[in-house]
Amino acid sequence: MGVAATWETSTAEIQAFRRSLVAAAAIHRRKDDEGRKPNTFVPSYEHDDDENGTLLCVTSGVSYFGLALVNHLLLLGYSVRITLENPEDKEKVVDVRGAEGKLEVIMAKLSDVDGLEKAFEGCRGVFHTSAFTDPAGLSGYTKSMAEIEVRAAENVMEACARTPSIKRCVFTSSLSACLWQDNARSDLNHVISHGSWSNESFCTDKKLWYALGKMRAEKAAWRIANERGLNLTTICPALVTGHEFCHRNPTATIAYLKESKDSTIVKSGAQEMYSHGLLATVDVTKLAEAHACVFKAMNNNASGRYICFDHVIDTESEAENLAKEIGMPKEKICGDSSNNSIQRFELSNEKLCRLMSRPLRCYSEY
Repeated sequence: MGVAATWETSTAEIQAFRRSLVAAAAIHRRKDDEGRKPNTFVPSYEHDDDENGTLLCVTSGVSYFGLALVNHLLLLGYSVRITLENPEDKEKVVDVRGAEGKLEVIMAKLSDVDGLEKAFEGCRGVFHTSAFTDPAGLSGYTKSMAEIEVRAAENVMEACARTPSIKRCVFTSSLSACLWQDNARSDLNHVISHGSWSNESFCTDKKLWYALGKMRAEKAAWRIANERGLNLTTICPALVTGHEFCHRNPTATIAYLKESKDSTIVKSGAQEMYSHGLLATVDVTKLAEAHACVFKAMNNNASGRYICFDHVIDTESEAENLAKEIGMPKEKICGDSSNNSIQRFELSNEKLCRLMSRPLRCYSEY
């Protein structure tokens, strides 16, 4: 979930986007209810009296997902502090307020532990949503970006551990940190769940730097949290979709669906995931809601990892819709009929669904 470098947003545009996020949530709820039996999912936007006004910090709060999360937290009654690295990004959020006086911006580099500690001061919780992209804008993610991501995760966790006011940290990882496996192994578990990790050697051999960076960063976060006694939860989301997601979040989308290579064929990462039943998406508003839900549940000792997706793309028509949205040939996603003979896996978000007390499903159009 990276910051879209081409997002030249005026104050009015940001406010319009904020309104569209709220409207989108209502549309998705209506679509969920139409033509199907009611489920137990009733999104809650009521303020939590116990935490109303509590100050939380969101790293990279102007990214596609970061902004959705900030808006959701404001709707829930929290006060939010956003950390930014680039001074020019401040103009994008300086006048955006979910409630008067409840949103502030502070400059803090992810390479500076002391600066992060200062940014986190007085906050009860941190949502580390920052991600990194290829500055050349071509491959979306490089090996060097993976190394930077790990160091940033270490710095954020260290700053959290140093800050007495921080009680909880929610770390945004990626489903790609869970699903890349060496399919030649006979002992593979065919259910990808919150306990699954991508194979590091496989990711290195295939040059899957995005998956490698997310996995190593998340493992680094867990290591420091365990060493320092920090209350940490990590969420591993699928490909983040939503209103104009490819335009507003292009580099992260490219990185998630990048090409992987082996000795005989070249496939897009999307085609590999689709052929194995692992190409999943999650609507940005649902992902923000999941983060807030997990954060609240941490008060009751809920912890660990959570896989977050609301849809698995498993038909050619769905693949074609996604391909149109991201400007990718349909064949780069669904391949040909030979995919029918490829080993299939199952994705499980059961742990998150139990926590949220209803199935996490979204049937939005791409």
